[in-house]
Amino acid sequence: MLSDIWPVYQLQVATNRLVLRLPNEQELAEVAEVAGAGVHHASERPFLTPWTEGSAQDRARVVVRGHWGQLAGWTAERWGLGLCVFADGQPIGMVSLGARDFRVVREVTTSSWLGLPYQGKGFGTEARIGLLTLAFDFLAAEAARTEVFQDNHSSQGVSRKLGYEPDGISRDARGDEVLVSDRLRLTRQKWIQSDHPRAEVTGYELCRPCFGL
Repeated sequence: MLSDIWPVYQLQVATNRLVLRLPNEQELAEVAEVAGAGVHHASERPFLTPWTEGSAQDRARVVVRGHWGQLAGWTAERWGLGLCVFADGQPIGMVSLGARDFRVVREVTTSSWLGLPYQGKGFGTEARIGLLTLAFDFLAAEAARTEVFQDNHSSQGVSRKLGYEPDGISRDARGDEVLVSDRLRLTRQKWIQSDHPRAEVTGYELCRPCFGL
């Protein structure tokens, strides 16, 4: 089976309402269609990814290429784990956990997107808690970092509610435009001290070598 060769397919994170895991081919197509239908309104631009440009099929292909690229480029020294978010068995978005030289540095980065119909329901916070549970409670990360546009108030709110603290800014180019993002950082100590819902992680032990551990 593929999961015997690539054990990350056996990894699963479950929260109260969500399941996070690698999608199979059909599920990848379905979550790509969710992205194609819209991740944010056309009047907004809360991500570097140009989610409102091109056709729905173009946006769906961005998801598929990105997912395949993460898996193809995975090494123990530099990895990116893109998990599909399922609610009631249906894919509603994706979350990602990534690291470079994790065995030594012990820091991860997180990112996420949800389809428009699934926003404003607390799913984003719940999915982030699932990722952070994997990072801190199983991978033994020392810190988790994220970058958020300064006017992306919903994502800013999720991060600060979970205990992230300011860690400077970053500047990126989108075409001829300079975009400023807040860098936010959550330490292991803050995570341990915080009162957050529990998440269940299964299939982790088989995956340890994949993460360089």
